[in-house]
Amino acid sequence: MRLQCDVEVVNRALPSLGLRRNGRSRRAVLSIGKHLDRNPSSSGLFLLICTAKDRSGARYKLKDNIEKFFTWFVEEGKATVRLKEPAIDICLSKADISSLKSFLSAARLAHRGSDTDSLPLSALGPARARDVEKPKKKLSILSKKDYPLTSSFPCSLEQLQVSYCRLTRVDMRMLTLRALRRLDLSNNHIKKLPSTIGDLSCLAELILHNNHLESFSDGLCSSTLQTSLQHLDLSQNQLQVLPARFCQLQQLVNLKLDDNKLSRLPFHIGRLSKLRFLSAAHNQLTVLPASFRKLCLENLDLFGNPFSQANALEHTMHLTFPLTLQELASRAVLELRIPHGPHVVPLHLCHQLDFSKACDCGRVCVNSFIQTAVSMNLHLVSHTVVLVDNMGGTEAPVQKHFCSLMCYCEFMDGCVQRDLR
Repeated sequence: MRLQCDVEVVNRALPSLGLRRNGRSRRAVLSIGKHLDRNPSSSGLFLLICTAKDRSGARYKLKDNIEKFFTWFVEEGKATVRLKEPAIDICLSKADISSLKSFLSAARLAHRGSDTDSLPLSALGPARARDVEKPKKKLSILSKKDYPLTSSFPCSLEQLQVSYCRLTRVDMRMLTLRALRRLDLSNNHIKKLPSTIGDLSCLAELILHNNHLESFSDGLCSSTLQTSLQHLDLSQNQLQVLPARFCQLQQLVNLKLDDNKLSRLPFHIGRLSKLRFLSAAHNQLTVLPASFRKLCLENLDLFGNPFSQANALEHTMHLTFPLTLQELASRAVLELRIPHGPHVVPLHLCHQLDFSKACDCGRVCVNSFIQTAVSMNLHLVSHTVVLVDNMGGTEAPVQKHFCSLMCYCEFMDGCVQRDLR
């Protein structure tokens, strides 16, 4: 029976001597096993505690030698075993909860001296160095020759950087690191991301700068990354479009999309209410989505995109007269906020409802609308704006939709009156 955890051995006689405990625990391996000796009084079940400083370990007799177990915080991986002789408290913390419970059960049986034959005993020998080292939280691999081919990644990792290793795919061993908060796979040759990246429920930063990515999986947008991912770097890849569900990553604070081949930003990008830093320089953007107006950024960089010249007179007409029954029903569902989903209406209709447009009048439109583009000063959505072009401009065209010909005409009348002033 073995347990890896943090251990502090406290001498209960210290307060009577006017001394204080140091309050520092060390990584240790605890083993319960038999110590065979010719002297019967020296044999029996012992607890061996090995640390990095003392890998040979200290032995403590268990039979009839445990005064009390303190297990109030066992569900947090903490417990204390109080020995009679010597008068010490063995304080355990940062232990696996299941392993800790099994270990304490084994210690109770050893103390009673009953059913010891059924105990999974361990050899009471020196611990291996890697077993008593402090769990590794951070690892950087910056060359192919340093990449582990036979050994696994430490399961305690919270930050992992693997760059300049010419990886063409994500190593599945990385996806077993459940404590991972930051994953940096920049400067490799990765073309596709596995959907299982979404199983890393603690992942807050994903850096994929300078790879060969051609797509960002729709499944990743519906994974646990929705509630954890805050920083996403997809710059210098081959992305042409982002999935419709991309804006479900609603915890995003920093999004980097520079130097791709994006022809448009996600339709619902305005739903990223926590987004503060957005850079999409050097793409193929000609116009920004209508929801872009809803963003509240601290820094925005859209330099080097071939934005078109906004002209409200140039419009695309998708209106039908009269409105179809499907359009009328779709507008009613949205305006009355009637719950809908694939279990109620066909999937393609759900998709159309998800991409509804908002008119200036406050109404919504789905498949029947007029679309145009108007110029917007980007300072309306961001405190700091990198110039859009070499001419010092900070304006870009933003899509605008109208639910009817009347709404469009009223908007154009307003534009004419402003020009006359």
